[in-house]
Amino acid sequence: MVRIADLELGEFPLLLAPMEDVSDPPFRAVCKENGADMMYTEFISSEGLIRDAVKSVEKLDIYDYERPIGIQIFGDKIDSMREAAAIAEEARPELIDINYGCPVKKVACKGAGAGILQDLPKMQKMTAEIVKRVNLPVTVKTRLGWDDSTIKIKEAALRLQDAGIKALTIHGRTRKQMYKGVANWEYIAEVKNMPEIEIPIFGNGDIDSPEKALEYRNKYGVDGIMIGRAAIGYPWIFNEIKHYMATGQKLPAPTLEERVNVCKKHLEFSLEWKGDKKGLFEMRRHYTNYFRGLPNFKPFRMVLVESESPQEVIDTLDKIREAYTFEAV
Repeated sequence: MVRIADLELGEFPLLLAPMEDVSDPPFRAVCKENGADMMYTEFISSEGLIRDAVKSVEKLDIYDYERPIGIQIFGDKIDSMREAAAIAEEARPELIDINYGCPVKKVACKGAGAGILQDLPKMQKMTAEIVKRVNLPVTVKTRLGWDDSTIKIKEAALRLQDAGIKALTIHGRTRKQMYKGVANWEYIAEVKNMPEIEIPIFGNGDIDSPEKALEYRNKYGVDGIMIGRAAIGYPWIFNEIKHYMATGQKLPAPTLEERVNVCKKHLEFSLEWKGDKKGLFEMRRHYTNYFRGLPNFKPFRMVLVESESPQEVIDTLDKIREAYTFEAV
C-alpha cells in the first residue's frame, strides 16, 4: 500500500498531473470517474493567493467527489510561499504540493518552478518553511535539473526529504528540455533505489499507453505514475492502465458514444463551474482531443470552438454521434 503520510492511495496509484489551463474541476471530474487515484489543482501563484487575486483564488475550488486532492502552489519568495500554503490549507485539500518543475520562462526565469533547481539550498529552506507552516502533508513535483550539466536530482531528493516532504514526483526532463525529447526515467529509478529514500517516488513523463505504464513500473520500480498530456481528451487512460496491469489485456477503445457522453459531461461541469461564457471558452481546448482520429471533423470542430451558445454545442455533439458510425472511429 502506497501512503502519503496517513493517506492511502492503493498498491500502485495513478496521479493526474497539475496542468495549467487544463486540470480544473471539470477536467478532474471526468478523470476521477475514469480511474485517477489522486488529483492536483492547476498550479497557483503564491503572490496571487496572498493578494487575493481572482484567478488564483478560484483555483482553490475543490469538491468532495474529486478527493483525495492536492493544491499545488508556486513562487520564488519563501515568505509568500509559506503564507500561500496556509491559505491553501484553509480550502481543506488532502495535501499541499509545491511546484519546483514548471519550465515556462515567465516562471522559471524568475526563480520559481524549475528555476529553483539552480539553488538547492533555497529549495530546501523554502520547503522546510512550508512544512512547518501547515498541518497537512507537503509533497513536491520537480524535474531532473536545470539542464544536462546540472542534474542533481538525487541531492535534491535527499534535501527535500530532510525538509519534511511526504512524497516526491519527478518529471524525467530538465528545464531546458521543456517538453521535448524523451523523458529519462533512469534518473528517477536512481532516486527510488537510494537506500536513504523513505518517501514514495512517483514518475512522470511520456506515459501514454497501458503497455508503457506497465513496462515503466516494472523497469524503474516507482511507487506510482503521474499522467498529464495523455489524459487530455482521453480520461479513459487511467482505467485502461489499471485493467492492463491487473489482467494483461487491453480494454476496448471508447466508442464514439462514450466519447460524446464524456465530452458532454465535461462540458456540463464546465458550464456549471464557470458559467456559460467562460465555461464554453475553457472547453474549446478539449474537443480536438476527444474526437481525435475522426475523418473530416473540421466543420464540427469549427462550430464547437466558435459557438457562444451552450445549446448549439450540445446539439453539435449530438450531430457528431449521428454523423459517424462506430466503425469509422
